[in-house]
Amino acid sequence: MEVIERREAFRDACDDARLAGKTVGFVPTMGFLHAGHESLLRRARVENEVAAMSIFVNPLQFGPAEDLTSYPRDLERDLAIAKGQGVDLVFAPSEAEMFPARPEVTVDPGPIGDRLEGASRPGHFRGVCTIVARLFGLVGPCRAYFGEKDAQQLAVIRRMVDDLAMPVVVVGCETIREEDGLALSSRNTYLSDEERVAARCLSRALAAAARLGEDGERAAAVLEAEMARRIGAEPLAAIDYAAVVDDRTFERAATLEGPARALVAARVGSTRLIDNLRLPGASR
Repeated sequence: MEVIERREAFRDACDDARLAGKTVGFVPTMGFLHAGHESLLRRARVENEVAAMSIFVNPLQFGPAEDLTSYPRDLERDLAIAKGQGVDLVFAPSEAEMFPARPEVTVDPGPIGDRLEGASRPGHFRGVCTIVARLFGLVGPCRAYFGEKDAQQLAVIRRMVDDLAMPVVVVGCETIREEDGLALSSRNTYLSDEERVAARCLSRALAAAARLGEDGERAAAVLEAEMARRIGAEPLAAIDYAAVVDDRTFERAATLEGPARALVAARVGSTRLIDNLRLPGASR
């Protein structure tokens, strides 16, 4: 496994792989890897001759009151996990290497980026698109793997790749969960034992919405109300939103007539968590 800190060296390594006739699978991460990341790395390894990843905590996607300085980091542990998953190339730049100066040109995420997470975290998806576009520019033609746990982010990146004609195939991968249903996230490490139990209300709210859909309920407002009720019943949780959206446009849905997704966001203690679930009848 080669660990690379310089942008041009990473670009050259990916170019060399393609010149040798090899396909490149790429997994961008902010580090502090968990089983969800490992599932992405395994798929990149299986589906490509070269598996590459990045480890970089992107300052552009954090708001002024968010947890950039306290975001968990453990590069040595991350590199051991990457090696165990058969990763060939790890790009682990410093902030000064990635952004010698704060970029003046950024990537507008479009209307999808203004909704839900975009409304709750202004500028977040602009920061995501800008760093991902920069990474794609370094990696070059590849398959890029993202978890469906961040479903809106996945939709934004897919739209960016399509609209800007980037030579990248975006691959969405299933959310990995704990046995009790909690979606894996690096931010779960912030939760106390009591908060960890309380956080199950998010996945349970989504499961309740899915059951309503399976039982024939078509009104999105009914599903949203049930999700809000279940999260609201947890004393340690403060709901941000509970929404049912069109799974392609992320516009709020009125009825479950096509591919749809339920999404929730809530603060459990001081930790903000998100989760989502495709609803019955939805397709990838």
